[in-house]
Amino acid sequence: MVKVIPLGGVGEIGLNMMAIEHEDTILVVDAGLMFPDEYMPGVDIVIPDFQYLRDNRERVKWVILTHGHEDHIGAMPFFLREFSVPVYGSRFTLELLKEKLKEHRLLDQADLQKVNAGEKRTFGPFEIEFIHVNHSIIDGLGLAIRTPEGILVHSGDFKIDPTPVDGLLTDLPRFAHYGEEGVLAFFSDSTNAEKDGFTLSESEVRKTLADIIGNCHGRVIVAMFASNISRIQQIINLAIECDRKVVFNGKSMITNVNIARREGFIRFPEDVEISERQIGQYQDKQIAIITTGSQGEPMSALTRMAQGRHKNIKIKSGDTVILSSKFIPGNEKAIATIINSLYRMGAEVVYEKVSAIHTSGHANREELKLMLSLVKPKFFIPIHGECRHLMRHLQLASEMGISSERTLLAEDGVEICFEDGKAFLGEQVQNGRVFVDGKGVGDVGDMVLRDRRRLSEHGMVIVLLNVDEKTGNTIYGPDIISRGFVFEDQGRFILEDAKCVVLEIIDELVQAAPVDWPDVESEIERRLKKFFYNVIERRPLILPLIVTV
Repeated sequence: MVKVIPLGGVGEIGLNMMAIEHEDTILVVDAGLMFPDEYMPGVDIVIPDFQYLRDNRERVKWVILTHGHEDHIGAMPFFLREFSVPVYGSRFTLELLKEKLKEHRLLDQADLQKVNAGEKRTFGPFEIEFIHVNHSIIDGLGLAIRTPEGILVHSGDFKIDPTPVDGLLTDLPRFAHYGEEGVLAFFSDSTNAEKDGFTLSESEVRKTLADIIGNCHGRVIVAMFASNISRIQQIINLAIECDRKVVFNGKSMITNVNIARREGFIRFPEDVEISERQIGQYQDKQIAIITTGSQGEPMSALTRMAQGRHKNIKIKSGDTVILSSKFIPGNEKAIATIINSLYRMGAEVVYEKVSAIHTSGHANREELKLMLSLVKPKFFIPIHGECRHLMRHLQLASEMGISSERTLLAEDGVEICFEDGKAFLGEQVQNGRVFVDGKGVGDVGDMVLRDRRRLSEHGMVIVLLNVDEKTGNTIYGPDIISRGFVFEDQGRFILEDAKCVVLEIIDELVQAAPVDWPDVESEIERRLKKFFYNVIERRPLILPLIVTV
């Protein structure tokens, strides 16, 4: 039997991780992260739970990375702290991973193995061909995995762009080759399964950008994802055509451009690039700035510009700011705040809702249909998307003539089993999300998040009480301190009444000896919760602290 176990990325966006196993071998595909939602205050990033792999540590042999986006490689530093196994990926993917491993001081101990599209490698019972795919990052790979039970095809994140900037097409002939040979199961990207038609080509985006930049008479500031190397190359080319110097701004932008240039993925003359400090030496119409912050990230370069906090770049009247990326769900409010601030400072702002200055890196429905018609799988399993995306992809497969008996709706942690030409869902293995907060990995759980949310929504009340351990008499207090709950001047009557509630509890519970002071603290917390909700309909975090002497 061959088993495929999604450990992340199925039923959600991000956290992409998959285990493929046969007998004593487990091959891991990708190890990505997810950025925290609003209900995760204080959390920096979210990574998959590795517990199933820990329980099968001796069987974990290799990791294969399909491309270099954070939702596919972001958890690798945490994975490599625990698993010393070779990592295979394309050239640009591994260069991005190296930068991450340097930050975590893990590069020296990592075994990184470069593979090329079109190459075949053997991994124990598996033979894998790496197939080039277009995406919003260069050097993306799909996988054709020959297993003892049949051929599994993993699309990676892909789209079918007939006119890519780098001239490298999604290798449809290789997908078709395996389709003719016979594919047991196809695992396909579902991110854009709701969108009809074809994805807009990067070359079409170039026309729009050329028109905007060509008609700007002041500085041009383009904010975008630092991983979109093809788009960066287009902006550079347009800047050169318009006789503009280019400034790269933002840590990740500078890092990625340096990597891409070193590896030959970006090319431009030396005299095109200038530093931030040289901007003042040129006229505004001679400047193009390529920066990060298109999602309104709090510490990004564009956010600092919009807030007037950037050290070297100040937004002024005549500037044109182009947000060359889509609005990722959850970031709309932050992006709108940035756009409004830029307008107040006198800039003109161009973004996706008013101009076609971005295209997705994921296949729309017609492209998904085309891929399905080429691969012709016996079984179809949609991956990489929320439940609604997976369901829409299954509906599309049904329209293509794939019966419901030949499709599987997978879930994170559920085994997808292949045996004797059959496919079925097996057992549930341990899986989930691990929160990373600062240097802490996994030490923030649901209880901590709940307390943080209560603190952010209703504030905190601390009850201080000093008592005689032998007699139970109150020596000091109760003193009640509130933060983020009520103004102590305006809400004094509430806090004074709360003191009376505490004193009543003390009178009731200290009659019997010996007194269990932790029980007294619990009762104070319980009754104050009820009191505050009845009086003001708020639920602050309550911390009773009884000190016995």
